[in-house]
Amino acid sequence: MKSIESLDNLSLNLHGRDCLLTWEHSDAEIRATLLAAEALERLYRTNVSTRVFDSGLAVAIFRDQSTRTRFSFASAASLLGLSVQELDEKKSQIAHGETTRETANMISFATEVIGIRDDLFLGHGHSYMAEVAAAVEEGFRQGVLPQRPAVINLQCDLDHPTQSLADLAHLARTFGSLDALRGKKLAMTWAYSPSYGKPLSVPQGVITLMTRFGMRVALAHPPGYDLLPETLEHARRFAAESGGAFTHTDDMHEAFAGADVVYPKSWAPMEVMRRRTELLRASDSAGLAELEREGLASNARRRAWECDETRMAATRDGRALYMHCLPADISGVSCAAGEVAASVFERCRLATYREASHKPFIIAAMMLLTRCEDPAATLRKLVHRATPRRT
Repeated sequence: MKSIESLDNLSLNLHGRDCLLTWEHSDAEIRATLLAAEALERLYRTNVSTRVFDSGLAVAIFRDQSTRTRFSFASAASLLGLSVQELDEKKSQIAHGETTRETANMISFATEVIGIRDDLFLGHGHSYMAEVAAAVEEGFRQGVLPQRPAVINLQCDLDHPTQSLADLAHLARTFGSLDALRGKKLAMTWAYSPSYGKPLSVPQGVITLMTRFGMRVALAHPPGYDLLPETLEHARRFAAESGGAFTHTDDMHEAFAGADVVYPKSWAPMEVMRRRTELLRASDSAGLAELEREGLASNARRRAWECDETRMAATRDGRALYMHCLPADISGVSCAAGEVAASVFERCRLATYREASHKPFIIAAMMLLTRCEDPAATLRKLVHRATPRRT
């Protein structure tokens, strides 16, 4: 299989590590994730079992609501032969004072991977994941744990790597290859939503990943809806290194003009997310209600920021690839007014489902690459074994 041969030629350092932020990994490791995902998906679609483990847990910690990522994580674990156990913090001893260090070790005695979604608190989600990673590292080095579980970021306040990598896989397959993305224009734009507290991690993940592969990324949002400065700096640096480009505007139409790909997605103003974190920690329900009113009023002044037919017509040949992490706020369908016109979304709907379909295999690839010392050899064994997934 060509993807396995290509994987064999890459220099990797993922075994025994975590997958937390894409910008912490080399280009080779990003490519390896896509190659491993492609191999796993091909095996699955040809009815070949991809069970690597005979036993073990994949522990999921979801501190926010989820459909796609929750089921993608469970699917990925099942593909590789792991059992899924979700940690319901309300049913744990955390409320009785159990520390993060203790919880991390107690859930890890027979655990291979820990997947965490913690995107509600700006300035907290990534640090929590790093704390869990440090705790299991200590437990392993001190002989408490027989193995050191990998921690996988299922979305935090900084990045959403399983989403952005699934997006990258979708782009590579749509345009033919990763190398074919060079010079293509991607518009990552804010769009109106009737909800106010959506995380910044999706646009931050997109701009910091797609600039690495020579894409010309145009970020557009209204004043006040800025992304974290460090992610902008990463995007600028990656664009310079790859020969791509990174531009920043407050004009949605300008970003769409000539774009090969558009990604209209709502997110909250950074200041709103910071205040929201403080109010949530203080359990200030009155303050949260007032902040929501302010956030909704701010969004309402930007209702014109919609991906409609007029803006799509301004893209390259009027046929740009529409992308979204889902669920999209669809005008006249899921809400009165939203991120995307119903006619645009319906035309592109199945393509967004295909975009989402890569996520289980991306997560499975992360599990494989962090748990198997020679992932190419492991995949090759699966091919040679050729055990039917179902009879």
